[in-house]
Amino acid sequence: MSDGKRSAGRALPVVGQGAAAGGAGPQRDPASGPARPPNTMDRRQALKVMAIAAAAPGLAACGPGDAGSEPGSGSATGALTGPAGAPAPTSNPRAAGTAWDPDLIAPSVPWERTLEPDELASLAVLCDVIIPADARSPSASEVGAHDFIDEWVSAPYDGNREDAVLIRGGLVWLDAESARRFAAGLRFRELPPEQQAQVCDDICYRDEAPAGYEAAARFFDRVRDLTATAFWTTEEGMRDLEYMGNVALTRWDPPPPEVLRHIGVE
Repeated sequence: MSDGKRSAGRALPVVGQGAAAGGAGPQRDPASGPARPPNTMDRRQALKVMAIAAAAPGLAACGPGDAGSEPGSGSATGALTGPAGAPAPTSNPRAAGTAWDPDLIAPSVPWERTLEPDELASLAVLCDVIIPADARSPSASEVGAHDFIDEWVSAPYDGNREDAVLIRGGLVWLDAESARRFAAGLRFRELPPEQQAQVCDDICYRDEAPAGYEAAARFFDRVRDLTATAFWTTEEGMRDLEYMGNVALTRWDPPPPEVLRHIGVE
């Protein structure tokens, strides 16, 4: 990988040395399965395509005053711009502002966060293995990705509670696996980057995880998804994507052929 930005073992296809520059994963041990073929798209470009593709379906619904929208269900972006010349509202009087009826115009988090400081410290290290800092943008933990995950797993919804069990258990597994591989009592966040990458390399693809590592691979997959969500919804992440928002353009250049080939839509 040329810029060392996106690591986490083989979490996404990479070019060149991958982990060498930014603490990412080394090549998979031959005993654990065949390596992926070289790819001509670097990790940053692949992640950009994925993020933009994921955001695209919702862009059409971001305008204010969409017909048929229910009270309190408009996007925060649309709510900030009222009719021409009208001041933007500061709250939605029809929303209770609770976890079950949130005020999307003036959002708040009405639940206590549940992760312990020790868990957050380990989670921050893992987030930075997934998205490390580079010359272009900060690391995931520097923009609060671990705090976002804490808020997510603390939410009073069934799916979030399931994620809390998965992630808290996964953090325990990381420490146990680190001690088993390298030294008794050694924790994942205490390992040098190359050893952290060795651990992550075996769990960064759910379909290719060795026997006995399936639950850990589910954990890593969930943390990677939440870390990416947190990072690329910050101002720093948007700049990293070079996303300009809804602005007038004099021209639009479509994705280059190699990107279209990579995502199979050429």
